[in-house]
Amino acid sequence: MTYDLHNSSHDFYNETPWYVLDCTIHLDEDGRRIALFLLYLVLFMVGLAENTLVVWVNWRRRHSANGVLFCIINVSLSDLMVIFTMPFFMLEVTMDKVWLWGRFLCKVTHLVYVINFYSSSFFLAFMTLERYLSLTQPNKPACFPTQHKRRWFLCAGIWLLSLVLALLENVHVDLLEWDEPGCYMVPEQYYTEWFVSVSFLCLIFQFLGPASVIITCNVLIARAVRTAPDVQNRRDVWLVHVYSLVFVACWLPYHLVLFLLTVDDLDPHLFSCNTVGVLYFSFSVVQCLSLFHCIANPILYNFLSKSFRNNLINTVISRISLAPTSAPTNAVADKAGTMAVKERKPSNASTSHSDIDS
Repeated sequence: MTYDLHNSSHDFYNETPWYVLDCTIHLDEDGRRIALFLLYLVLFMVGLAENTLVVWVNWRRRHSANGVLFCIINVSLSDLMVIFTMPFFMLEVTMDKVWLWGRFLCKVTHLVYVINFYSSSFFLAFMTLERYLSLTQPNKPACFPTQHKRRWFLCAGIWLLSLVLALLENVHVDLLEWDEPGCYMVPEQYYTEWFVSVSFLCLIFQFLGPASVIITCNVLIARAVRTAPDVQNRRDVWLVHVYSLVFVACWLPYHLVLFLLTVDDLDPHLFSCNTVGVLYFSFSVVQCLSLFHCIANPILYNFLSKSFRNNLINTVISRISLAPTSAPTNAVADKAGTMAVKERKPSNASTSHSDIDS
């Protein structure tokens, strides 16, 4: 949700109003609004259930010595932040970019979205690097060290960097009153320079940097797993590449469209009116589709893991067993606690990011 970046460089083209240009393409705006509303609704319901479950199961192990689990929890917390703002997206889409909730929520919801925009990718990159180091160099220090102060300091640094990058964009987000109130990023001066700068910051810090780490580490992990003696099937190999593929599939279309809009800002003569119309029409679509990482991350990094499923069952059993009923129930609770301790120790060749020791 970048609140439909208003491209002021196209308001006039050689002192000719933008709406006078010869656009022959007619796009189904009503169909797009309905489709986006339904997509946001699915994202909200499924993402909320998945990420809440992940945090609930993993929170009791947040002090685990393994940094991969620590990153998984932060990824889910980051995704939950943006999920809680999705009802605003749904209503904004339904009312065709009209914003009815005031200036404060305009800036806050945008800030929350952009913080997640960066933090989720940062933690995924660190998690993949952590997994690679734990498989190939188990005796060397981890990215997220076991010392709690150092770990929390590094975690705070990632969140702070995400906040700073988000503020660079959010400082120019405001509620603007045209025909209807709308939430836009429109600096008072030097719009093109700001838009291009923010676009390239997004491309480098949110996509190219994390994608380079994720893809490189996953390729190296797959190579190491392929030669491991305890790999029983090909799943351990191809699953690693699915991690990279899902990240690229979620974010490449978004950055590709944003890059083309940036090019159009720099050179308004390059694309035809129809092309620009398609780009702006598709931007909100790819922006919504990019948020499918809120659904994909819990599945890939948690639910596909036998370790996580065992922890989920043990947590549910322990919660049920803690109900104050009678003495036999306490015996069941003790048994459930024993079961929770006897978690499977994963193979060193496992490629599931959630198959980690407690």
